[in-house]
Amino acid sequence: MEIIFKSKNFELTSSIEDYVRKKIETLGKFLKNFNQEIIKFEVEVGRTTHHYKSGDIFRAEINLSLGGRLLRVESEREDLFTAIDETRDDLEQEIKKFKTKKGAIFIRGARSIKKKFGLSDLARFKK
Repeated sequence: MEIIFKSKNFELTSSIEDYVRKKIETLGKFLKNFNQEIIKFEVEVGRTTHHYKSGDIFRAEINLSLGGRLLRVESEREDLFTAIDETRDDLEQEIKKFKTKKGAIFIRGARSIKKKFGLSDLARFKK
């Protein structure tokens, strides 16, 4: 698992890097079935400019590459840590949705094979 950090209009400190790394490592339990060498996180944090709200608005974006698939989430909040937390939660939902969709495609394929070969309705395919 590789994590790449970027910052925009903002100085990235080691405490922010550690916070983001800790949040991303909690997503590891959802990515156990994937090859750990192909997982790549690109994290971008920064301060937006010329925003319609007064004060600083922070932006967090995470791009997750899973060997050809790209999952992307972003968030803008008045607090950087809140934006990071929200982005992590959204990415967790995206990973769950991706895994569910992948499982549904397998089941659909198994059904079509069963139908094609005229197997009994009681026959089951396991992963």
